[in-house]
Amino acid sequence: MAAEANSRLLSGFLDYLRIEKGLAPLSISAYTTDICQFAEFLEKRKRVLLTARRSDVREFLQQLFSNQVDGRSVGRKLSALRHLYRYLLLDKKTEQDPTLNIQSPRQWKVLPKALARDEMEATLAAPAARRTNQPETKESAALAIRDRAMLEVFYAGALRVSEMTSAKVEDLKLEAGYMLVRGKGDKERVVPLGKSAQDALREYLAQSRPVLLEVRKTENPHISKKARDMGNPTPTRNSPLLFVTRGGRKLTRQRVWQMVGEASAAGRHASPHMLRHSCATHMVENGADLRTVQIILGHSDISTTQVYTHLALDRLRTVYQKCHPRAKAR
Repeated sequence: MAAEANSRLLSGFLDYLRIEKGLAPLSISAYTTDICQFAEFLEKRKRVLLTARRSDVREFLQQLFSNQVDGRSVGRKLSALRHLYRYLLLDKKTEQDPTLNIQSPRQWKVLPKALARDEMEATLAAPAARRTNQPETKESAALAIRDRAMLEVFYAGALRVSEMTSAKVEDLKLEAGYMLVRGKGDKERVVPLGKSAQDALREYLAQSRPVLLEVRKTENPHISKKARDMGNPTPTRNSPLLFVTRGGRKLTRQRVWQMVGEASAAGRHASPHMLRHSCATHMVENGADLRTVQIILGHSDISTTQVYTHLALDRLRTVYQKCHPRAKAR
């Protein structure tokens, strides 16, 4: 009975996150995992989510620490429970919040890892280098051009992986030099694209994307044979997505991570999120204000962007020591 009651309550909460909050599937999956873990903890104590006490939450967090769960993960689980009980209070399904006055575990400020500029240049050039070092086919050339365009957009617009894989052709405004990005919570933002990214995208749209959209003969031999007999070119798929894989299919997150890892294989291993941090880091190092960086990254709260403050302070110190007459070393 307890499991059934928790399941009904969790189902309503997930619908709220999906419909009203507009959260991404991965975020909803994380909420589900964290709350189910707490629900299982309560069921062993013959209680349900609606009857949980503050002592239950404290003991749950203590158990996590006892099992060597790090502070960041514990803080995330506590945040999920807070969102759950706020929803229950708003929906008048409960009159108490067991997470009230429970402090989040102290967490070290982890500075985002970023590539140096020469490492970033080498990563961007990797797809072109791959073309010269390997026997080239029409398809391999198209994939190399696509990879270069994706890396340029990652670095130029500080996109997340989900934003890259779901980007549509209609979102791209090359003439105006920007791109419309749909981020977390289905929020939209406008991201400017530099000349290198624009040139790479033009090459991709003209030379690579049409090749990738072609239907391979092995996928539909009857259509391909008919088209060949009629003297027509290989039939193509229509896809609204900007970046596609062979046959016009949607790119997976795993494939994007693999592509970025291969591009950085010669130097320090990079991830898509590291390219996002590299964009923000290099902008701040060149004098960008945090508010602008916040808009480009799509952070809803400036406090999230303030992790880059140390870069601005380092630059401020350097300029001060260089320019102030009393700060110069003798």
